[in-house]
Amino acid sequence: MQPLLLLWLAGAVFCDLRWRKVPNLLVLAGVVGALLSLAFGVALPGLDWPAALVGSGAAFAVLLPFYALGLMGAGDVKFAAALGLWVGLAPLAPIAIVGSLLAFAHAMAVLVLRRWPLFPRLMLALSGRDADGAASPSARRPIPYAAYLALATLGWLAWRVPQ
Repeated sequence: MQPLLLLWLAGAVFCDLRWRKVPNLLVLAGVVGALLSLAFGVALPGLDWPAALVGSGAAFAVLLPFYALGLMGAGDVKFAAALGLWVGLAPLAPIAIVGSLLAFAHAMAVLVLRRWPLFPRLMLALSGRDADGAASPSARRPIPYAAYLALATLGWLAWRVPQ
């Protein structure tokens, strides 16, 4: 089921970078894919039902306050919970740290490019705006955190999972 996980992660990266939104259908596909991989015994090596469920619950519980405070979108929280089903609890901390560092770099790039507009198109793209500067209606939050979690997961998979 790893190809399905890779496809799901790629879809999350594309949607969140492009529209700053993780569609519910994509989250649902991730949950169903993770549950099927667990049910058929083709999940990631060493992952079992308890680890997957604890990982999902932990990801949801840790990120929910950020949503409640308006610092994160609901799609990011739901994506993280679905991601927890795919990878379990143990890798969530390194994935979250790397994803947060990528999001921090994104935020710093936006701040620098706003201050010194050397590359205005790049600043618009990083801010979730189109070429004429108009914000996309779904781009309420400029940092695509789910995309960075997905990229961090891809890195973790490349480093962790034997070929």
